[in-house]
Amino acid sequence: MLSLVVAPWRRAPVVERNPDVPHDAASTMKVAVLAALHRGGADLDRRIPVVNRFVSVTGTASFANERSYDSDDEPWELLGGTASLRWLAGRMVTHSSNLATNLCLAEAGREAVARVWERAGARGSDTPRGIEDAPGRAAGVRNLATAGDLVRLLESLEPELLALLEGNVHRVDLAAGLPPGTRLAGKNGWFPGVRHSAAVVHPPDAGPYTIAVCYTGPLANGEDVDDPAARLLARISARVWEARHTLAK
Repeated sequence: MLSLVVAPWRRAPVVERNPDVPHDAASTMKVAVLAALHRGGADLDRRIPVVNRFVSVTGTASFANERSYDSDDEPWELLGGTASLRWLAGRMVTHSSNLATNLCLAEAGREAVARVWERAGARGSDTPRGIEDAPGRAAGVRNLATAGDLVRLLESLEPELLALLEGNVHRVDLAAGLPPGTRLAGKNGWFPGVRHSAAVVHPPDAGPYTIAVCYTGPLANGEDVDDPAARLLARISARVWEARHTLAK
């Protein structure tokens, strides 16, 4: 299943393919956690314990992250110590840290994340479960996102949050289809069977646009770099880039 939405910045979409089909959200859910944490009024410079034990969404069990499944080692180096919420939130979206995500989710709260999706006008997205919450998954609780809602989510963000998303170091899908150095703010997510990416792209010679591609299928091998599905998203991104001057017409 391939879903695609392209829209001039904060305007109606000009390209839609399966925009409201829900996919497993993968790490795109981290954008909603980021917004919930920043909007909740927490002292982002407060240091919190870096632990690896979290309460499941079921409320009756706990779970932990697997370091080998994480794409960011740095928060793990602080396990047993402390880190600031600001630093953890940054690692969550720039390096897609799973451990940092669950720490931030525990601070922000699942209700606050739900309010982020509601404020964005989401129609089919909800991400109540932490990363690797096996008891929650076994209970049938799913993190879901649609391409249309990912566009709405990005368009709902404050400028300072979009600025954080410009630091995303995983640039193998949508970013890979753009000329080197093109400014974009976005988040991707992947595991075997899934590759998604959503971003606000800022061409130097045209208006900004938002693009979200969600792919669920056998091309996605789960690798963070060498993924055929990532190359597919890059090709889609390149085609949209070629049409950038006509998107707002």
